[in-house]
Amino acid sequence: MSVASPTIYVARDQVRFGWDRSFVPSHTVRSGDELVVETQDASAGQIRRDATVETVRTLDFERVNPVSGPILVEDAQPGDVLQVDLLEIVAGDFGWTAQIPGFGLLADEYPEPWLHLWTLEGERASFRPGISVPLEPFCGVIGVAPGAPGLHSVVPPRRVGGNMDIRQLGAGATLYLPVEVEGALLGIGDTHGAQGDGEVCGTAIESAMTVRARISVRRDLAIDGPEFEVRRPLERPAAAAAGYHVTTGIAPDLLEAARTAVRRMIAYLGATRDLSPAEAYGLCSVAVDLKISEVVDAPNWVVSAFLPGDLFTA
Repeated sequence: MSVASPTIYVARDQVRFGWDRSFVPSHTVRSGDELVVETQDASAGQIRRDATVETVRTLDFERVNPVSGPILVEDAQPGDVLQVDLLEIVAGDFGWTAQIPGFGLLADEYPEPWLHLWTLEGERASFRPGISVPLEPFCGVIGVAPGAPGLHSVVPPRRVGGNMDIRQLGAGATLYLPVEVEGALLGIGDTHGAQGDGEVCGTAIESAMTVRARISVRRDLAIDGPEFEVRRPLERPAAAAAGYHVTTGIAPDLLEAARTAVRRMIAYLGATRDLSPAEAYGLCSVAVDLKISEVVDAPNWVVSAFLPGDLFTA
């Protein structure tokens, strides 16, 4: 897959850490322009091919989740909507998944660092013999600057987007973002080779990538938060053919229900695939989808964890 000649080119070293309406833009585009953005991985290059768990333990958190840009969009004003058409996402050849102490859905149960390094070649990435993950590149971070002044962390998503980790925001998707500042100040980053809905251990297959997108200002729309359109099947044909094993969590709190569903999936992977708890937790983060199955039968709600059978070979 090749990347077309860009209208605007954002190089890999043109990043910021955080959102701030006072950041000087790296580039300026007009409505309707295409741009090509080279992203860094979520560690900003701290985790490389020779990394170990000690690398994870000593991560500099002032340098995580770099955002390429920001990109000023001419004529974008507060109250407008920024449309981002994701045209093409080209993955790099290396990625990583980590469990970072203090971070993730089950952080209190997995206090030690863990790291898996991936080679990204072809359509799948090997986890271990007999287990591989289909690659479906997407942008974990796409957003515009918040209207509130000052520096804002990239970690939490907001009304203006940001670190949403929506795995359906791959090539062919269209994202709509409410604009809060003049020029919008678009940023893109945290690109992933694959992720399960939920990104439960806190990381996916983190990888530097190249993203081609078209940017448009819309004044005929009014939205209160991010909305998007997807024009492709949401289920892999191979996963549909192989089927799924599903564990559930039932609790009066949705977060606890999600935790229970993941705990049960970790136990299932240990019993059936001989994975250690940390390996199973990591695999859940990159390939298992959490779904809200029920939120009306008070006092308990149901979260289901779907494990696709096409991860496994005989």
